[in-house]
Amino acid sequence: MEAARFINQIQIPKNPNRRFSRPPLDFPRIIRASSSSTSQEPKSYRGPKPSKNLVADFVSRNDDSVRSLPIYVGGASLLAVLFNRAVSGIAPVADASSSQSRADLLALGLAVTNLLTGLVWLSIRPKTITPVEPEGVDCKVLEPNLPASILSELLWAWESIKVATCCKSLVIVYNGICLLQIGMAAKSPDANKAVLVNTDKLMTGSVYQGVFKSKAQSYLANLSLYPGRSELPFLPPNTQAVILQPLGDKGIAVIGGNTIRGFTSSDQASKTFTSCSLEKLIGQAWISSIGEKLDATLGRCFLDSDEISQETDR
Repeated sequence: MEAARFINQIQIPKNPNRRFSRPPLDFPRIIRASSSSTSQEPKSYRGPKPSKNLVADFVSRNDDSVRSLPIYVGGASLLAVLFNRAVSGIAPVADASSSQSRADLLALGLAVTNLLTGLVWLSIRPKTITPVEPEGVDCKVLEPNLPASILSELLWAWESIKVATCCKSLVIVYNGICLLQIGMAAKSPDANKAVLVNTDKLMTGSVYQGVFKSKAQSYLANLSLYPGRSELPFLPPNTQAVILQPLGDKGIAVIGGNTIRGFTSSDQASKTFTSCSLEKLIGQAWISSIGEKLDATLGRCFLDSDEISQETDR
């Protein structure tokens, strides 16, 4: 008690001019950020802004005019040369000894070159690639003997690929069994039903054998140009692109898209890395990662079923 009274009696003199020294630089500081701004004036963005190519923007907006521009320039140049030749008083017949004749011939050559360039630009145009509507019927066939967890994972793979890419059809064959056929399928000529997958015919075809031997993903960017199109009769007839993704050594996933070259480099995969950028290396794990995940899950499931069947036989 006496110690407390002694402390209370001590008075520290107040010095209004006293200034506290700043803490050292290594002293931890607390910085508070508030989302509410005290000023009502909107602040403009001061970060880096994307650069604009004015010439490229103008050409993209006026494609037809730019393509026909060499024709106008060449025609005007040709008329100017002929007019200059007519009013200059020089003989209309070209004379190799005259410097004016040589200059006119050179100008005529440049004018004709411009005319031909404009004609080529108008005749050759980039083909616009647009998605098509698959011609077929909606199909959903699942292997009934699979566990619920495997079925849910197969449906998850379908939903993921369908949302993220131009995929409209998906077929998964594993261990000689068609586990999943979902999406759009070819229409049977006999009835209004989907053409189901014939696993024996698919596995003996050159397309499946090529993927099985290479153990690498095969991308058919324009399916109509490949002779192996006949080995995939279960896909809609107007399927534009196909990815054949191997599932280990026992299966394959057939992914059909509705756009030519619709699967980008970020959707595909490549096992050989050369001088690729980091973005390409990251994007290469998209569809192949789903294939590896399905291979691990299905391989575990079929391995367990084989062990159970062997124990039952014993």
